[in-house]
Amino acid sequence: MTGNYRFYKTPEDKWFIDIPEWTKDIAELQMVLGADDMLDVASGNTSECFLKISDEPFEGADEATLIENLQDSIGGGNYLMENFRGTTVNQQMWLCEVTEYVFGYLPKAIYVAITAA
Repeated sequence: MTGNYRFYKTPEDKWFIDIPEWTKDIAELQMVLGADDMLDVASGNTSECFLKISDEPFEGADEATLIENLQDSIGGGNYLMENFRGTTVNQQMWLCEVTEYVFGYLPKAIYVAITAA
């Protein structure tokens, strides 16, 4: 699965993924526990960014690797992104069960690149 997604930061400094067809509580789309920090990096500390994400490698993508599967406890998993756009970041992040919604399962690796709107 490959898709392009918009992420946005509210005036309260909270990051969310934009999934218009989401029918559950919008609070479940909030990016927290490291994912928000990674979005600050990806956005250049602005309030919006567009990312191409995939469960398959693609040209120009950086990899976030699953380091802890949390499906049997809080949902989702902990991922580690060692590098982003040629810079070492070693950013751990929890990606909630929305990851499973997007991909249909919890991938062992997620590939990410900045894309245009």
